[in-house]
Amino acid sequence: MLLLAVLFLAGTNGANDNFKGVATLYGSRRAGYWTSLLWASAATLAGSLCSVFFAHALLKAFTGAGLVPSVIATQTRFAFAVASGGAVTVALAAWRGLPISTTHALIGAMGGAGLVAVGSAMRFAILGSTFLLPLLASPVIAMVPAFLLAPLLRRLVARAAAEPECVCTQSATIVTPEGVMMRGTMPVRVTGTKAECRAAGARPAWRFDARGAVDALLFLLGGTVSFARGLNDTPKIAALLLPVTALGGHGTLAVALVGAAMLAGGLLGARRVARTMSDKITQLDIGAALAAGVTTSLLVGTASFNGLPVSTTHVSVGALVGTGLNGGGGVDRQVMTNIVLSWIVTLPTGALVGAILYVLVR
Repeated sequence: MLLLAVLFLAGTNGANDNFKGVATLYGSRRAGYWTSLLWASAATLAGSLCSVFFAHALLKAFTGAGLVPSVIATQTRFAFAVASGGAVTVALAAWRGLPISTTHALIGAMGGAGLVAVGSAMRFAILGSTFLLPLLASPVIAMVPAFLLAPLLRRLVARAAAEPECVCTQSATIVTPEGVMMRGTMPVRVTGTKAECRAAGARPAWRFDARGAVDALLFLLGGTVSFARGLNDTPKIAALLLPVTALGGHGTLAVALVGAAMLAGGLLGARRVARTMSDKITQLDIGAALAAGVTTSLLVGTASFNGLPVSTTHVSVGALVGTGLNGGGGVDRQVMTNIVLSWIVTLPTGALVGAILYVLVR
């Protein structure tokens, strides 16, 4: 039952979170839905597998050790209540197309199950300083660099867009006084669209392709965010499988199983959250997409390598809001209200389901 609950949690995490890394890529329409999703899924899986080597602190933190006594944290019953509480909460949000934090849902479930298990002996100070503070601060922190970077990167993109689509060379044609047409020895540079260059029979000239560099950077940032998310989220979920003795008591097989379930969940159920992140929060231009991508990749990557349980959701939404507030298409207040309300409800929902299941399962 614990194994199934954790795999269901990983699948719902994939459905709710996998597309967040490439929301800027798809939202700026530099790639289609499936291209963006497949790139995100591959990068997330790579991050999941690398978490075996680089994310030991998160693997330890999300067993519940430190929050509740070790004798409770190692119970299969406690892990099942936490996994199920988180899974139900994230699944409901994914079904509604609301991007919530799996980390937030797990913390709520740990708090609810822990409160029932040990009552006032639960270490609330650790819950606040180690878990809740990074989650609450991350969206506000993400807004600032995205807000500042957006106008700078918009100007960079505008300069790239102003360059000709194609720069080619073709041999010059010389007409003699007798009316004979001859090819010159020095080639002539031609600029225009790719279709115009092909029609003229010109050969492409080497140059730095600024437009292609912008597209490549968007892909790179999307992959970086997805990799960092896999690195940050996988050990949190895999930690709940450690009580399963059949897995050998270590995290390698648990991480592999969770990574595979996240991959499947993302491929099957990411579309609703993808629409919210890419199209509904703000209208993304390419400069804004770059600013949000840079901000999210740096913050989530730094947190993952330092064992801080930040939420990719909170960081990426905060970055998108920051770009929309500074010269972009603005922020849809109704959509943001719904997202913030879902964040507020996440913690008590996870706590309630976790507490009920801890009572019911013996």
